[in-house]
Amino acid sequence: MAVVFSENIVYLGIMIRRKLQDIIEKQYHKGKAIIVLGPRQVGKTTLIQQSLQGKECVFLNGDDPDVRELLRNAGKSRLEAIIGTRQWVFIDEAQRIENIGLLGKMIMDQIKGVQLIISGSSALEINDITQEPMTGRKFEHLLYPISYIEFEDHVGYIEATAQLEERIVYGMYPDVINNRHNAHEALRNLTSSYLYKDVLSFAGIKKPDLLNRLLRAIALQLGSEVSYNELGQLLGVDKSTVSRYIDLLEKTFVLFRVPSFSRNLRNEIKQNRKIYFYDNGIRNAIINNLNPLSLRDDKGALWENYLISERMKALAYERQSANCYFWRTVQGQEIDYVEERTGELSAFEFKWRSRDKHKRPPSSFMNSYSATYRIIDKENFRDFLKLETNTE
Repeated sequence: MAVVFSENIVYLGIMIRRKLQDIIEKQYHKGKAIIVLGPRQVGKTTLIQQSLQGKECVFLNGDDPDVRELLRNAGKSRLEAIIGTRQWVFIDEAQRIENIGLLGKMIMDQIKGVQLIISGSSALEINDITQEPMTGRKFEHLLYPISYIEFEDHVGYIEATAQLEERIVYGMYPDVINNRHNAHEALRNLTSSYLYKDVLSFAGIKKPDLLNRLLRAIALQLGSEVSYNELGQLLGVDKSTVSRYIDLLEKTFVLFRVPSFSRNLRNEIKQNRKIYFYDNGIRNAIINNLNPLSLRDDKGALWENYLISERMKALAYERQSANCYFWRTVQGQEIDYVEERTGELSAFEFKWRSRDKHKRPPSSFMNSYSATYRIIDKENFRDFLKLETNTE
């Protein structure tokens, strides 16, 4: 079980340094476990291996049935025998291991000098089983598909700009980026082999066909408000079932919800939400449309999804807490994205083409709220992704 991670680890064919690596390395040996969550195939294992280069580490893979059996009902003496004199323990796909929270607590409390690192692809299991035993004993992080800023740092500004439209269509999963010549197949493998694995395995879903139809319906409403009642009528189920499935898909990092912003105005939409995908490529694979951006009539929705998902990455990696919303009135006035951060409101409108960059914001919103406003287009989106978003 002991592994020394060497200097020659291939990072899924492309050595892109992840923003999260610097963050977690500063937290090592601070008396807490490091927990890294995220979708399957985004590079969690490789990230941690990169971080542990040259260190002698106990590596335990929760997907291995022998490892699961070894750790079943393990007490202090067995854990001490497994760990020996090594100071690093990496438990991968930890959601597969019974009582991982109690095991983690035991390692942290009773085996001194050990840095425990846990990775998992499902908040369904990891959060539930580590929440109470490891309260106050963990740093928790979410690893996303590769961010645009990470990509640009690696390939350079010119190449990243040249690939922008391709990335908006095919997304940012490492395997997709590394296989540009066969990106269709890479996305098919992701959606068929990994996308639903945790939902089906851990949530007890008996109707994968319903899950597929729900995802397709949501994907076709990208950029629009989503009604659980309407989705339920479309799929022939009640809205509570729709809500449960969406919650599961959010906890397995397939999609995320953005609520409506409402504070002062009587005519503001108050209860609706929009649903975005963590990755554009996954969304496009679900609807089986990987046509170039120039041939699509949904480029505005794709641009919106791409920018908001990339903004989520930037906020997470910069350790910035923010409340994220959209805004609309019953008369149809709207703002694509409203962000509340450090007590200040910022409003953003997303335009693929820059010809509308001087469009004025809805007066009712600006008159009611003290907020900055900016249109984000292809010319200035990098500032938005770097959180440099002062009003123009």
